[in-house]
Amino acid sequence: MPRTGKVDRLFFERHIAPRLGADRTDVSVGPKHGVDFGVVDAGGRAVVTATDPLSVLPELGFERAGRFAVGIVLADVAVSGVRPTHLTVSFSLPPEMTDAEFATLWEAIDHECRALGVAVVTGHTARYAGCSFPWVGAATAIAVGDPDDIVRPDGARPGDDLLVTNGPAVEAVGLLSTLFPDAVPGEVRETAQRRLDDVGSVRDALAAAEAGRVTAMHDATEGGLLGALHEVAEGAGVRLVVESDSVPILPGVLDTADALGMDPWRATTSGTLVIAVAPAHTDAVVEALEQRGTAVGIVGRVERGTGVVLDGERSEPPGADSSWEVYERLLEDLET
Repeated sequence: MPRTGKVDRLFFERHIAPRLGADRTDVSVGPKHGVDFGVVDAGGRAVVTATDPLSVLPELGFERAGRFAVGIVLADVAVSGVRPTHLTVSFSLPPEMTDAEFATLWEAIDHECRALGVAVVTGHTARYAGCSFPWVGAATAIAVGDPDDIVRPDGARPGDDLLVTNGPAVEAVGLLSTLFPDAVPGEVRETAQRRLDDVGSVRDALAAAEAGRVTAMHDATEGGLLGALHEVAEGAGVRLVVESDSVPILPGVLDTADALGMDPWRATTSGTLVIAVAPAHTDAVVEALEQRGTAVGIVGRVERGTGVVLDGERSEPPGADSSWEVYERLLEDLET
């Protein structure tokens, strides 16, 4: 297990995958490393579910932090192609968080849920000694819909086109430039901080799924875009062939990553989607995303085989997320 960040595939397969409780036939998609969601069959309906930690960063302001936190949770079911419908939330709040701060946070979560048609169905809210920002609890997103509408995480097929939205390191650049503004050159700082407005893939995922035959979608979180590509390839048992020149790069990303000494391809980037699409539907999916103002590129194709070929060379899965290394270094610098 890495010291920080999600467990790796080896740890998951050795310690978690063999111990998943009762073996039930109504679980049609169960836990798998690198897969965003699970699915339970419920009387002809599909219940898609995903659980994530709640990350609340006061430096963003509690209204913005609330929208950011809930968007990341809901995205993990939205990539199933089924619209999120329900949310459960458990808060373990630090004692120093005031009632007014929590009210602002919760109002933002409520507003985003209402806008997306998501009902909060249960939860838990308390302050506890020992709890601290940014990790203040966890939430479970649920989507109830037609099983035929599900975009399976292992659905990428040889012959599919491969799309990427937004590109690498969007989340990491937006967060690190906001949390540690002095570490980013002044001429690029404001642009880098605006990248947080691009973090959130719920609406993009739904727009893509509704526009055409999407066979697989994945949100590029820990491990970054490179990690997401490898997870899509391994989940489907296929090879992804990718040209980096076709991947969209948002303003401020490369300059900030260079200033921070961060590999942008291995840096967390929630809001960036890897999408496999049947070629006859590629133009429709691209058009739907561009109409939303989302940067998108046709970056490659799905082939028979294994792994990820990047610019003609076989790549290796990232061993760790490069943004964690930078975050810890900048935090140490701030405290000394």
